[in-house]
Amino acid sequence: MTEEAGIFQNQDFSWFFWFTLPIYPFSKRRTLRKEVVKDTIWTFDQVQGIFYVVVPIRMTVVKLYGGGLFVYAPVAPTAECIHLVKELVAEHGDVKYIVLPTISGLEHKVFVGPFARHFPQAKVFIAPNQWSFPLNLPLSWLGLPSQRTQVLPDDSQQAPFGEEFDYEILEAIDLNLGKFSEVAFFHRRSRTLLVTDSVVAIPEAAPAIIQLEPYPLLFHAKDSATDIIPDNQANRCKGWQRIALFSMYFRPSVLEIKRWSQVFRDAFQAGDRSPKAYFGLYPFQWQPNWERAFADLRGNGRLFVAPILQALILNRAPQETLNWVEKVAKWDFQRIIPCHLDSPLNATPQEFRQAFSFLEREATIGKLPYHALPEEEFKILRQIDAGLSRSGIVPPSKL
Repeated sequence: MTEEAGIFQNQDFSWFFWFTLPIYPFSKRRTLRKEVVKDTIWTFDQVQGIFYVVVPIRMTVVKLYGGGLFVYAPVAPTAECIHLVKELVAEHGDVKYIVLPTISGLEHKVFVGPFARHFPQAKVFIAPNQWSFPLNLPLSWLGLPSQRTQVLPDDSQQAPFGEEFDYEILEAIDLNLGKFSEVAFFHRRSRTLLVTDSVVAIPEAAPAIIQLEPYPLLFHAKDSATDIIPDNQANRCKGWQRIALFSMYFRPSVLEIKRWSQVFRDAFQAGDRSPKAYFGLYPFQWQPNWERAFADLRGNGRLFVAPILQALILNRAPQETLNWVEKVAKWDFQRIIPCHLDSPLNATPQEFRQAFSFLEREATIGKLPYHALPEEEFKILRQIDAGLSRSGIVPPSKL
């Protein structure tokens, strides 16, 4: 939390529309605000996840040069979150612009309309080619305020905030059932790049927002159903590193899934058989070398593209993606703020460019070596990719 953490009550964390995206932490969402650039940029972190595989989801707020605020990728507008935003409003001016920078991320879309209702004077800008599933509904049906919502112009200089921001729109990648795209924003004055899902980096220890409610960390720190895990930093770190492996690979190579007959037998001997602990069910068996797998994934905090994007999405439009990457890499940024995992990241345009080298045949680009993630970790994702392609659900990979 911020320094004002003590003023908030339990009801201030409530998100009453949790059923629109029924994932952990459901109806209770804490918010942590962090100042990234003094009096200029702030991040607002919340938590999201499935089966206690929890990661940060992030909104970024930028102070405009002439006063007022620019909001990139809103999070759940709980009373706590809105209070923290309005503290900035009181000091720096009203929220003027709200941006939805993606077309496929429901975890970003679902919050834009509710957030915008708290700031009725703000204009809402959305990435082009928005869609919804199973029906392609009008934007107003998705909760966006129709009278003040417009699509981002192709040319960033035509946007009302063009004097301070450049942006580049990734050409929409057709996935048959939907599309993928995101918009990268460059804040020239602070030399900061804002991205949604395209690149990430993993911290060694759990992010501060996740440590506010450590149960997921302790749950994944278990080696067996019978374990009772003390709450200490070592176990929190252990749980986080396993969560990171889950979130990136779905089923990492160092994880075995027990037979369900054994899982049920173990559950009867579990130290905690409460509903919160899934009644003692714990089907995971980690191999002794799992820490090495985390070290390979993290790569000492390097910038990389998440495996799901590598194996299931960007591989369907490698040239279009690289064209977008080249445009973004022309900006002179010195830090990157993604919407997930670690932030802010001290990274150069060359490092950003290098993260997408998996789309090319060459092992290196420029002066930086490309550190590919271990191919063995892609086994499940490759199987999913092949199955979806064979059935025609998604177009074939172009790699």
